[in-house]
Formats: sequence, structure tokens, C-alpha cells
Amino acid sequence: MSTRFEIRQATPADASAACALLRRSIEVGCKADHAGKPAVLEAWLGNKTAANVATWFSSSSNYAIVAQSPDGTLLGLCLLTQAGKVALCYVLPEALRGGVGRALLDACEQQARAWSIKKLQLHSPPSASAFFERQGFMNAGKDTSCFGMESDLLWKSLDASCEVGASSPGGAARKRFCNCNG
Repeated sequence: MSTRFEIRQATPADASAACALLRRSIEVGCKADHAGKPAVLEAWLGNKTAANVATWFSSSSNYAIVAQSPDGTLLGLCLLTQAGKVALCYVLPEALRGGVGRALLDACEQQARAWSIKKLQLHSPPSASAFFERQGFMNAGKDTSCFGMESDLLWKSLDASCEVGASSPGGAARKRFCNCNG
């Protein structure tokens, strides 16, 4: 099912709606990950305030975008740092499987290339990892998030010379993980 939406730059004026989107996506869409455990949920939501979101959207070192429906509803948001980290990528539970997440990631990849970033990385709750893997991210294994929940560390090369299975001049396959950013 395809949902109509536009991708646009996020502004601090979007902070309140974006914060509500983040919180709903985590509380409802990531329920399998926090399993309703109050301590995990509180830690995960702890920095998801309108003031913090406005600060994230205002930072010149971040590329923050939103997916907006024709009626003005925010359906998703994504935040890329200049270090190549996809710090946020969330979609309203009602808008999942409508192309919103893919469109947000595509826009972030375009910005990353404009910034000459060669590799993206992100931490994903396990329930969302398969989505990121379908978008070309490689799962590098388990890690612990800053709020104590197990997450998957994923990365994606934006440099064709570092792709999995890419051959070196001698014909040997490159190693599975390479540090293309240096």
C-alpha cells in the first residue's frame, strides 16, 4: 500500500509534531523491542522532548528531514549526522510499509553523498533491522544502545569500492567490513 507524502527539510517548528511521532513510533511500533518494560521505555524516551528535537533539527551538523502527508501530518522523520550516523529513522506505525522509510533513507543517502560520506551507520532495534537490511545495510552484530537495550549495529557503504564482494585489482574479494571513512 502506497501512501502519498512529500519529503522535506525539518525545521524547529516541526519539533512538537516530530517528538509526538518519535514517541508513538517507539511506544507502539517498537513494542516488541521494549516489551513494555517501563525502565527500558523511559530510558529510550528520555531525550525525546520537543526542546531536544528542535535542537537536533537546528544543528548545522545534522540533516533532518520529515515525510509529510498532504493534510500536514508528519508520517516519518530521519536525521543524519555529518559523521555518517543515521541517528533517527522513525515512521508512524500507521504509515509503515507505505514507502516512507525507504524515501527518508534515500534522501539521507543523497545528502551523505553530497557531504562526501562514504559509509552510513546506525543502531536499530531488532524489530526494524530487517527493514534496514532490505535497504542495503549490513548487520555487523549486536550492540547495546545508550539506553541499555540490545540493538543491531548496521552499516552501508556508499562507496562502490567497499561493497561486499567487490574485487580488488588482483581479483581477490574485499573483506566484508571496511572502514571507508578512514
